[in-house]
Amino acid sequence: MQYVGNKWVFRIKVCANGSVERFKARLVAQGFSRQPGVDYFETFAPVVKPSTVRLVLSLALQRNWFMHQLDVSTAFLHDELSETVYMRQPKGFEHPDYPHYVCKLQRALYGLKQSPRVWFHCLARFLLDLGFKQCVSDQSMFIFHSGGDCIILLIYVDDIAVFGSSKSLISQFISFMSTEFSMKDLGQLHYFLGIELKHNSLGLLLLQRRYITSIMHCFKLEKCKPVLTPLHSKLDWNSTSSPLLEDPSIYRQMPRQLHFQAIKRIFRYLSGTIDWGLQLYKNSPLALTVFSNSDWAGCSATRRSTTGFCIFLGSNLISWSAKKQHTIARSNTEAEYRALAVATAEATWLQYILRDLGVFLTSTVSAKCDNI
Repeated sequence: MQYVGNKWVFRIKVCANGSVERFKARLVAQGFSRQPGVDYFETFAPVVKPSTVRLVLSLALQRNWFMHQLDVSTAFLHDELSETVYMRQPKGFEHPDYPHYVCKLQRALYGLKQSPRVWFHCLARFLLDLGFKQCVSDQSMFIFHSGGDCIILLIYVDDIAVFGSSKSLISQFISFMSTEFSMKDLGQLHYFLGIELKHNSLGLLLLQRRYITSIMHCFKLEKCKPVLTPLHSKLDWNSTSSPLLEDPSIYRQMPRQLHFQAIKRIFRYLSGTIDWGLQLYKNSPLALTVFSNSDWAGCSATRRSTTGFCIFLGSNLISWSAKKQHTIARSNTEAEYRALAVATAEATWLQYILRDLGVFLTSTVSAKCDNI
């Protein structure tokens, strides 16, 4: 019989301002050795989408909702495993008389393939029992109504953002959560999914200073010279004259010096815009506006076009995308129609989210595209 290995993972957890919060040690199972269909089955667990987060933040600003943040400690240990999994004894905690014995895992452990799914089902079951309703359009959003008040939960694994119209109702919900799970009340929402939330007179400014600083430090580019644009205007991506990287492990999908220099330019651009952020306005109308565009055969290597769109809720930018189209467009008109179709599908999905929240737009969605 094959047993799961394990290792200790040590991490320094820092606050949003970069100061050290605490030192963490976590036992992680080496679940990569498990076989699908034998040691685990379903592994998918939904997480909230960034567009949903920005949409709910925009609504919270307009309606003066309270914003709270919760963190569940050792989230994966709260529900039992349905599969039988054996794990070797943790290093440093081997039994002196029985060093060759193994542990039978009763609960999900970090590192196992099925752990996120087990935890999400445990949390969802508890919330549904409390009277919450799971959003159909985004399975990681839960809504609770009590009279004229409401609570909205956005869940990303063990990070939970709480929005509500009643402070007492939120406090009551947190007390219920504390009786069921080991958790920390982090107070007012200020840092969620790598994004720093800074309140100002206009509303809310979303920043990613800590994330940018961490990746700059990772690649030792803290002192690089800033540039004004993230990409050179003319680059021949299909060129084979550029030498290969000496160490391909630096970035295996960008094998040439040309591509690596382009990545470094993005870092240089970020170093000069580290204090830039996305402003969400509290005085903004409830109207969806779509802007879409596309080039035609812009990629010199594949001749595929690029779809780009952005969607505003009033004055607040809540969703955007820039991706290559899956197939080659035979005309500029075809490329533009594809971009408009993708943007319209995203706007339709955002309307479903709004309806789940009880918000119905009074005006039709306005879609603007390059129709020359």
